[in-house]
Amino acid sequence: MTLVIVPVRYPLTEHSHATVEKAIQVADELDADLTVLHVNLYQASRHVSRADLKATVEREFGRLPRARYVTRDGFLIEETILDEVAAEGADVVVIGRKQVSRWRRMVRTLIDDPDIEHFLNEKLDCKVITASTA
Repeated sequence: MTLVIVPVRYPLTEHSHATVEKAIQVADELDADLTVLHVNLYQASRHVSRADLKATVEREFGRLPRARYVTRDGFLIEETILDEVAAEGADVVVIGRKQVSRWRRMVRTLIDDPDIEHFLNEKLDCKVITASTA
């Protein structure tokens, strides 16, 4: 089964809303399951539960029958997302346009001229789709 993962901020920002919307569209087109992922940073005082995440997304988009909602704890958002993508064997990751620069900074610590999509395709064998706000 094909799996699409979409990492989001909580509460959903305008950019997160557009990213989830794109991920739903991609999942529908691919007849795929969808994982909505939020990373709770250890250093932040706020902890978002899976139930909070699910209720918020369903309030915005309605019930998504093939979706699962996951929260993970981590120090670095991008590293935690990569771990989830690898662990779940995701086929597609949908990230927001604003996330690309953060990914680029992280990947730059590993390679000189980061092409995020190429890096993730090579390291994780998944497709990366960048969503933009309308």
